[in-house]
Amino acid sequence: MGYEIDIIGVGQESKSGDAIAIRWGNLYGPRSEQTVVIIDGGFRVTGATVVDHIKKYYGTDLIDAVISTHPDQDHINGLDVVLDDLDVRELWVHQPWEHNAGLASKFADGRVTDFSLSERLQESLDSASDLVVKAQRKGIHIVEPFAGISLCNESELRILGPTPDYYESLIPEFDGMPRTRDPITSFLAEFTRTVARAIRFVSTWGVDALDDADTTSAKNNSSVITQLIVEGRLLLFTGDAGVTALSHAADQPFFYSQEAKLRFIQIPHHGSRRNVGPTVLNRLIGEPVSEGQSRDIIAIASTAKKGEPKHPRKAVINAFTHRGTKVLATRGNTINLAHNAPGRHGWGAVDPEPYHWTYDDEV
Repeated sequence: MGYEIDIIGVGQESKSGDAIAIRWGNLYGPRSEQTVVIIDGGFRVTGATVVDHIKKYYGTDLIDAVISTHPDQDHINGLDVVLDDLDVRELWVHQPWEHNAGLASKFADGRVTDFSLSERLQESLDSASDLVVKAQRKGIHIVEPFAGISLCNESELRILGPTPDYYESLIPEFDGMPRTRDPITSFLAEFTRTVARAIRFVSTWGVDALDDADTTSAKNNSSVITQLIVEGRLLLFTGDAGVTALSHAADQPFFYSQEAKLRFIQIPHHGSRRNVGPTVLNRLIGEPVSEGQSRDIIAIASTAKKGEPKHPRKAVINAFTHRGTKVLATRGNTINLAHNAPGRHGWGAVDPEPYHWTYDDEV
């Protein structure tokens, strides 16, 4: 068995996004001996790129499953085109408006009801709602991707997170929900953003310029986290998941099952510093190694062509490098990783991101 992972180039300017195509099985054989999955579709304009890539390099228009990690526009909008132009068997997508039982009790505003909150979610997350409607119209089987769900053979592709309970705990903080923060907290958060300033960082090998605080959004933490195991190689796809979500995924009893060794990890949220910290990286990858050592792991951040310095953050690049990974960034281009797969004419290796001994960043 072999596999191909294509991190599709998203974002020619400064807005990053995610679109990933994967196939595994006997890649030298017929389509019937392969499984093809798409994880996210980037912006709407990215959808046609994903479709063309699948047809050209995978030689098929049949997709076993499309996984929407979460309903941010830079991840979900391109899937509308994918469902239109490819033959999709299953759509894996969360439907938060269906998880509204008792939701009104989470808010002090007595005017809201479970039903009205469900309507709010459908309106504010219309890209996800419309995608579900389209799938239903086309007869595509819909699955909510919670921890433990697997595709075909559970020893291969399996969902690590979120669990239903954790997902439902995040919904009150989703877009379109009544405010849950008090005015003072909101003011302090805005004040903190206003006074952010750039300073010069000097790196020490093995010391991460990150902390374990989870400061990403609830919607990002609702991202689907997926593991694929092929011939003892673990491939980990993280969407925009943050520290808490990634830690929950690492708690799953089937994480790293079959003594698989991590060989690929998607750097969450395009390399944002808000999504990872030393503790969770140690759990997912391992403790920092000595300078010059390697774990034979590739970590890729899907970033826009002009995404820096936000995507990817240099502190995040360094943290992954501390743990012996080879760090790559797409910068609007497509990166292909392959094992036991046919070669592609004109495709070559990508230079790894350098280690940053000094750099400027905002605090």
